[in-house]
Amino acid sequence: MRNSNRNIKISVVVPAYNEVDNIAPLMEEFSKMFSRTRMYGEVILVDDGSTDGTFLKAKECQQKYHFLRVVAHKRNQGLTQALMTGFSRARGRIFVFWPADLQYLPQDIPKLVERIDSGYDVVCGWKKGSYGLKSFVSFIYNLLSRMIFRVKVHDLNSVKAFRREVADDVSMRKDWHRYLVVMAADKGYKIGEAKVNLYPRRSGQSKFGFWRIPIGFLDLLSVKFQLSFMKKPLLLFGVLGLILILLGILTGGVAIYLRIVKNEGLRPLLYLVILLVLSGISFFALGFLAEAIISIKDEIRSLVRQISTRDRFRINRSPKNNRTASFPSKGRKPEKQKREGI
Repeated sequence: MRNSNRNIKISVVVPAYNEVDNIAPLMEEFSKMFSRTRMYGEVILVDDGSTDGTFLKAKECQQKYHFLRVVAHKRNQGLTQALMTGFSRARGRIFVFWPADLQYLPQDIPKLVERIDSGYDVVCGWKKGSYGLKSFVSFIYNLLSRMIFRVKVHDLNSVKAFRREVADDVSMRKDWHRYLVVMAADKGYKIGEAKVNLYPRRSGQSKFGFWRIPIGFLDLLSVKFQLSFMKKPLLLFGVLGLILILLGILTGGVAIYLRIVKNEGLRPLLYLVILLVLSGISFFALGFLAEAIISIKDEIRSLVRQISTRDRFRINRSPKNNRTASFPSKGRKPEKQKREGI
């Protein structure tokens, strides 16, 4: 069955790192989901530098399931980079992030897509199930996120579906995939959620480690800084500069009082006045410089968006833009696919 790329509805990006035993049963679940829902879609499995044969197992599955495309990183680059690699190769109108550990089953994907079709731009999976210590860490993380970012969803770091333009509009750095929702909300996209079932891991080892907790907390503060003060850097640096200058003036007043009224001179107070005033002026200068950088960054982003829109328009109008649909159909012979590597 042939169809243009424009009719591919969903692109499911599956990052995988040392999940060799989970690949085959996961693809079987995807096959069942596509057959039951009759949705045109594709699965892009990104092998993130696995050392256990995950890539070879995925290539075997690629011969059986025509909706599957496999991409390989030469080394482990992290979940965020794996997602960005998958998004860059996705052809669907809706992107779905789905782990390879079989703790989520593809049968819940239609719930997320249905919410997208109803008008939401991003739909988060609300996990229903127990998963030990991670549940407590996740509860604290989501509580802090709701308090800091004012995004009223229960689970920010879970499976999710979102429109293609969200991925184009939101820029992510290393480990910032978990903040895609809050960055999308900051840009005005409509956020929703749907309940999804969480299952115990069948095989393989969890990638969750202790150091993810402090790293996640520091990333949370960094994202808050980016979304709040980096939009108006002078608001932050100007306030700090003003406070330091005022402290310098007050310290100078105390020094003058001691010198004139008490006839006592304290040279360290003079040095403190100089330090506070110069520091305040420096913060003001830093704020003005940051404002200039943000202005240039906004102009560059606008130009990139215009170029991207123009290129997409040209591709959509191209008569050569006809490819095989990524829908599993009976009786269709496997097509030879080239290996994609990064």
